[in-house]
Amino acid sequence: MDQKRILDYGVQIGTLARGERNKITDVPGVLVGHSTIKTETYRTGCTVIMPSEQNVYTHKLIAASFVHNGYGKTAGTIQVDELGTLETPIALTNTLNVGLVADALVEYTVKRCEAEGVFARSVNPVVGECNDASMNTIVDRPVKKEHVFAAIEQATADFEEGDVGAGTGTGCYGFKGGIGSASRVIALDGKEHTVGILVQSNYGATHDLTINGKHIDQSILDEVNGAACDKGSIIVVLACDIPLTARQLKRAVKRCSVGIARLGSYIGHGSGEVFIGFSTANVIAPESEIMNIRCVNEDVMDRIFRAVGEATEEAILNSMVCASAAPNLDGNVVHSLAEYLERIK
Repeated sequence: MDQKRILDYGVQIGTLARGERNKITDVPGVLVGHSTIKTETYRTGCTVIMPSEQNVYTHKLIAASFVHNGYGKTAGTIQVDELGTLETPIALTNTLNVGLVADALVEYTVKRCEAEGVFARSVNPVVGECNDASMNTIVDRPVKKEHVFAAIEQATADFEEGDVGAGTGTGCYGFKGGIGSASRVIALDGKEHTVGILVQSNYGATHDLTINGKHIDQSILDEVNGAACDKGSIIVVLACDIPLTARQLKRAVKRCSVGIARLGSYIGHGSGEVFIGFSTANVIAPESEIMNIRCVNEDVMDRIFRAVGEATEEAILNSMVCASAAPNLDGNVVHSLAEYLERIK
C-alpha cells in the first residue's frame, strides 16, 4: 500500500528497528481488513484484525486487555481478562454499532466452526469502538453484517491506513484521525520478535499535540477548527509473536499509554482509552488438560515495553497523516495533519 506515512516526512519516532511493513501485520499470521462507508450522511465503517490463519475459536491465543479510561462501550474484554485468551477476530467500529458488529463476529465464528465440524456453544466476540458522531449519523447504525464479513474477506497484510474502516469518521487532536499502525522488532535469546500496533484514533485536544517534544504552533491553532478538550476515545490493538503469559501481556498493553502520553494527551475524562493485546506464540488447543506455556524472563520486559510505547506513538501519527481532510456533519472541514506537519516537526 503506497501511502505517505510519518517516517516519510522525516519524523523519526524512537530508536528500535521497524518491521518490514512497519505495521501490525509484521507479526506472522496477522491480517487486517476494512469496510468503509462514505456518503453525505455517513462516514463510518469497520476494521477487523484477523489474529491467525487458524480458527481462533479452536486454537485460542493468549490475550489481555487494559482500560486506562473507561468512557466506552467495548465488548468482550471481561472474558478476555478472566480467561486470558482470545477466541474471535477483533473488530473496531463506531460506538452504536458494537452490538451489530459483535453479532456478525458470532455468526462468522459459528459458521467457520460448523464448516470444521466443531460445535461452538458460546462465543466471546471482541469489539472496540470510537464515537464518530461528528461526521456520521451514528444513530442510524449503518454498519451491517455484510460490512463485517466484507472486512474479513478483504483482510490483507498490506492494508490501508487513515480515514478507512473504523477510522472513516474519527478525529484526533482536532485533525482527521483514523486507522494507523506501526511495528518494532526486538531480539530475545538471539531471535527476532515483532511487536505490532494498530490504533483507531479519536481523541486529544489540539493545543496539547506534541510531536518529538515540539508543541503545535499558535498560528496553526488559529487556522484549524481544533478540539478544545481531550475526549473521544482511542482503541489500541497490540499483536506480538513473543511467548507471554496473560499477566505479562497485560503489563505490555498498559504501555500503550506511553505512546499516547508522548503525543501530549492527559487522557481526559471524556475519552475512552482501551487496549487489547494478543500473542501468537502460544496456541491453546482443546486436546490436552495440561498444557505447556512458554513465557519470557521478566527481566527482559523492558525491551517489550519500549517497543509498545514507540509503536503506539508512531501508529497514532500514521493514523493522522494518512487521513485526508473531511467535512463534519455541520459542514466544517477537519484538516489532515499532513497539511501542517512541516510547520510542526
